[in-house]
Amino acid sequence: MKAFVLTQYKQPLQQIDVPEPVLGDHDVLVQVKAAGLNQLDEKIRLGEFKQVLPYKLPQVLGHDVAGTVVQIGEKVRSFKPGDEVFARPGNDSIGTFAERVAVAEEDLAIKPATISMEEAGSLPLVALTAWQALVERGSVGPGQKVLIHAGAGGVGSIAIQLAKYLGATVATTVSAGNRGFVRELGADVVIDYRTEDFTEILHDYDLVLDSLGGENLERSLKVLKKGGRAIGIAGPPDAGLARQLGGNPVLLGLMTLLSSRIRRQARQLGVTYEFLFMQANGKQLREIAALIDAGDIKPIVGRVIPFDQTSDVLAALDKGGVRGKTVVSHL
Repeated sequence: MKAFVLTQYKQPLQQIDVPEPVLGDHDVLVQVKAAGLNQLDEKIRLGEFKQVLPYKLPQVLGHDVAGTVVQIGEKVRSFKPGDEVFARPGNDSIGTFAERVAVAEEDLAIKPATISMEEAGSLPLVALTAWQALVERGSVGPGQKVLIHAGAGGVGSIAIQLAKYLGATVATTVSAGNRGFVRELGADVVIDYRTEDFTEILHDYDLVLDSLGGENLERSLKVLKKGGRAIGIAGPPDAGLARQLGGNPVLLGLMTLLSSRIRRQARQLGVTYEFLFMQANGKQLREIAALIDAGDIKPIVGRVIPFDQTSDVLAALDKGGVRGKTVVSHL
């Protein structure tokens, strides 16, 4: 089957023929109809996650999939051939930039009935990231105030909607041209990051979801109230990630060191910082699918490209300019 493969770090993905996926007893073989492009794929291509996710090259990339079940493992009970499904495969099972992919049953969910394959393919990674930040870790609820950076992006556009559904007051940072767009998503306070300083406008926030890192993350700590929480998805990684990935002592020490500066700054302000590297979770995807079919959250697909453009578009992903997600279509 055809797939886009990382053969060497910092080099473009290569479209080549690869063997069919090996199906385990608890795996589901999915015919890929759509696959979202994510910054995570690009960071892996550039070698930024070599120590965290030491893939043995060559490796098919791709972390989002929507498609149709074509075969199931002997012990699979929740799915059958013909089902329309979506997933973010686990770290050991990525590879959705391909014609077919094997996904663990526990990571898979039935596709929301009210949306297209391309819309479903845009969702898993960003929707699970928003869910795990706001629901699982943040316990966001009515009366709370949440700042979501880069609100027009893939994670931000879903996180705004989810935070509003949970009852929070939502602030976000965007360029001026996206003000109306994020207000339609539910943002209450919209800040133009080019002309306004969010630290002068926002105060006593309960949670910040930061997808930018660096100075933006450090400044975000200042808008939190005492006991508030900053959750970063761009880094730096912390000891929690090392434990999540198996608790290697060397990795634990490295990540503790990498996050020591921001954690110290947070302590001085009476707040906390933690890094979120989202995990595959079919159960959470089912809950998200219910919200989508109820009309509480809508996927945002800014661009759909054909499969053969995957490598070129992925390499240009950090240039921005797309609202929501870019999706590869096999339709």
